[in-house]
Amino acid sequence: MLGLKLLTDPRWANIAESNLEEILTDHAWCEQKAATNAITIITYNSEHEDLVTTLTEIAIEEMEHFKMVHDIIKQRGYTLGRERKDDYVNQLYKFMKKDGSRNDAFIDRLLFAAMIEARSCERFRVLSENIKDEELATFYRELMISEAGHYTTFLKFAKKYTERVDVEKRWKEWLDFEGKLIQNYGNKETVHG
Repeated sequence: MLGLKLLTDPRWANIAESNLEEILTDHAWCEQKAATNAITIITYNSEHEDLVTTLTEIAIEEMEHFKMVHDIIKQRGYTLGRERKDDYVNQLYKFMKKDGSRNDAFIDRLLFAAMIEARSCERFRVLSENIKDEELATFYRELMISEAGHYTTFLKFAKKYTERVDVEKRWKEWLDFEGKLIQNYGNKETVHG
C-alpha cells in the first residue's frame, strides 16, 4: 500500500529497543515536527477550507502523540532529551521542489509530508512486530494506523489541489529518491535513523 521501494530490516527494531530512551526522545520530536509541518502547510494555504480543517486535526493529533510519547518517557523514568536533527528528513527536504509556481511548491510540500508519514508508518509497523516490550509494541501498532491515515490524507490533497503537477509521476519520483536515500539509514535508534 505504501509503495516504499525498500523495507526496513526487522533487525533495526533490536537497535531501537537497545536504547528505548533515545528512540522515544527522537520519536517525541518527530511528532512535534509533524505537527509543525501541518501548521506550516495551513499557514501558506489557508484558502483551502477543507485542508485547514483536516490539517488542524492532524496537527492536534500529532501533538497528542507527542504527549503520549512524553508520558511514556516520564513513566519509565527517562528524560526527554533535546530535539535531534533528522538527517533523513533534511535530505527529503532538499529533494522538495521550491521553484516553479506557488502551487507546484504546495504540491511538493504535501508529497514531502506524505513521504515522511509513509516511512514512519512502516517503521512503526517494524517496531510493533519485532520488539519484545509488549506495551510499546501495542503503542506502535496504534500509531502505525494513524500514520497510514496521515499519509493518504496528504496524497489526497496533493491530487485534489494540483494545477499542473502530475502527482502520480512526482510521487513515483519521491518513492524512487526515498528508496535510494533510506539505504543509508536503519542502523541507529531513531525513527528514521
